[in-house]
Amino acid sequence: MNPQDLKLIVQDKYGRIAQKGGSCCGETGCCEGDVDYSVFNDDYSGQEGYNKEADLGLGCGLPTEYAGIKDGDHVLDLGSGAGNDCFVARTQAGDNGKVTGLDFTDEMIHKANENLKKTGFRNIEFVKGDIEEMPLPDASFDVVISNCVLNLVPDKQKAFSEIFRVLKPMGHFSISDVVIKGKLPEG
Repeated sequence: MNPQDLKLIVQDKYGRIAQKGGSCCGETGCCEGDVDYSVFNDDYSGQEGYNKEADLGLGCGLPTEYAGIKDGDHVLDLGSGAGNDCFVARTQAGDNGKVTGLDFTDEMIHKANENLKKTGFRNIEFVKGDIEEMPLPDASFDVVISNCVLNLVPDKQKAFSEIFRVLKPMGHFSISDVVIKGKLPEG
């Protein structure tokens, strides 16, 4: 499968999830096979800044827990979805910080902005864009986070080059994702 086709499949699937309001596993035609993806999802409910409406059950960890986000940091969340990690990161970055969520799915950007309207926060923004070609300036983020998204990016080298490009000198990233050692069987 070529990379553009893969991106279109991801956009379609996550667009339907955003419209539905959560993971559609268990429904015919959404998740492939009989895989239960909820096994990867961590519980955010105890995290300061948690926004239940922004939690679509799509993450596989708590990158904000290990990101070392400080008051005043400018944070970028790759594949921000409905904004779950952005709202937690904003609590850590405080009023002096800024959080930018990047997603390439229109429906997710819309859902995130709807969730943002309910918070009253003025230092979060959601931007539409591709992780392999971020529409963001060089050296503009103290911290980059990502939650179970980079496994979906076809060109990992481009993605990590872009992460490096947008990080400020001495910036850092915290990624939670699924990784496999070896090869998956075709089935």
